[in-house]
Amino acid sequence: MISLRYHIISITACFLALAIGVVLGSTALNGTLLSGLSDQKKDLGTQVSDLEAQRNGLNARLADADSFSGAMGQKIVAGQLDKRSVILVTTEDAKPSDRDALKQLIGQAGATVTGELQLTEAFSDPAKADQLRDVVTRLQPAGSTFPTAGDPGTLAGALLGSTLLLNKDTAKPQSTPVELAAALGGLTDGGFVKPSQNVKPGQLAVVLMGTQSTGDGAGDRASTLARMATQLDRSGAGTVLAGDPGSAEGTGAIGVVRADTAATSILSTVDNVDSSAGRISTILALKEQLDGASGRYGIAGSAQAPAPGVSAPTGN
Repeated sequence: MISLRYHIISITACFLALAIGVVLGSTALNGTLLSGLSDQKKDLGTQVSDLEAQRNGLNARLADADSFSGAMGQKIVAGQLDKRSVILVTTEDAKPSDRDALKQLIGQAGATVTGELQLTEAFSDPAKADQLRDVVTRLQPAGSTFPTAGDPGTLAGALLGSTLLLNKDTAKPQSTPVELAAALGGLTDGGFVKPSQNVKPGQLAVVLMGTQSTGDGAGDRASTLARMATQLDRSGAGTVLAGDPGSAEGTGAIGVVRADTAATSILSTVDNVDSSAGRISTILALKEQLDGASGRYGIAGSAQAPAPGVSAPTGN
């Protein structure tokens, strides 16, 4: 007769067998999984190493190309801006090294930088827009005509253009020295530009910026700078807006300009001014502006070519 003890022993044996099976199965499965994951990790490690090698190789090639551009820059731009004058407007995030290298290249092209004006962060601050509009309107030179557009960027561009740039047809000042001093003094007192000295009007202008805007109001800040540069172009013989690759993104001033066909039809942009090649392109774009043309240059997807007179790579 089968006793209760026999049942208990049988059930215990079944559970023991099941437990042993689970343990053995799990051990075999875990071993397979671990082996597969180890292989994948090894493959991914190899891919990462290959990509890093490719990146290092590309960076080396870019460095070589930039070194070559730097060495040849003076020969390429020589005489392109002979006896011309240039006003340099910089944003608060423009790199001093880019500014100095660009100034040197402008001189090697035969031109003279007749003044520098550095914008402050407040210039493009949306919270300061009404204040900038009021200051600019109050400082409008007698006899000048400002556009009907009421945005502060366009109005600021009109003020800077009428005081900092020479008339594109006569090459004569568009305002008096007193009006120029009043404009710069008023913008300085308002905190929109840093103090500047010995600024004289020029024929051409370069607006040198850093990268794209970030944070709250980034789009508005980019639009203010883009509109200022565009109106500055309308006021003189030509203007180039130059920045680093980030400036061609959606919240970068160059990106804003390139999204506006009316702006790109007159204003030239260069999105790699942080390189020797980009600074050369800026000089050539100024020459192109003198000839009545404009373009989008650099390495961003929105650029039409690396530089004026250079065809874009096939497939770009």
